[in-house]
Amino acid sequence: MAERLARIYGTEEDKVNCPFYLKMGACRHGDRCSRIHNKPVISQTILIQNMYMPPQQEIGPDGQPLPQDPRALQEHFEDFFEDLCEELLEIGGDLETVEVCQNLSDHLRGNVYAKFDTEDAAQRALTSLMGRFYAGRPILPQFSPVLDFREARCRQFEESECQRGGYCNFMHLKHVSSKLRRRYGLARTDRDDRDRGRDRYDRGPPPRDYRDRDYRGPPPP
Repeated sequence: MAERLARIYGTEEDKVNCPFYLKMGACRHGDRCSRIHNKPVISQTILIQNMYMPPQQEIGPDGQPLPQDPRALQEHFEDFFEDLCEELLEIGGDLETVEVCQNLSDHLRGNVYAKFDTEDAAQRALTSLMGRFYAGRPILPQFSPVLDFREARCRQFEESECQRGGYCNFMHLKHVSSKLRRRYGLARTDRDDRDRGRDRYDRGPPPRDYRDRDYRGPPPP
């Protein structure tokens, strides 16, 4: 019996523990899920839900959304990513990887997963982020069970074949250039290897003016 429980733990056969929470650190059912969300008391990975907000799409005179420039969208994301990594390195320590979701569903949209080299580093970062704000919104960090992102990410999305779009239940991860990953000592991914040598968005040193993305507290009234 114990052997069978160990074998099915975290799989679809497990009727007690939520497999999506164990893989993704988030579940579309939230607290209403019929299965248990075993939240870790300590982990190398911290999750900040809904942290990244892309630029708002403008509406044209005809009431239809205007197309957005992919390069401008990537530059906006990389500004955010650089700011984020520098802060995490300062308050926590060395990072193993940082991943950001671009899914559209509420439980995954804009999620930031930061995996540190050690649990102690993750604990320092989480403690420092509690009660702080980013772009005027509160930061609500938590430990995440996600340690292996190969199990969480959508392979079909990375091959441009996902039929579920932004509402897929697996992570659609924002592309981070190899240059940025090297700058912050982050682990490479399979997608980095495929994109190596053809990254159109590598840029120079990160900008230092982050006044509009303040970690210290809410904006003055």
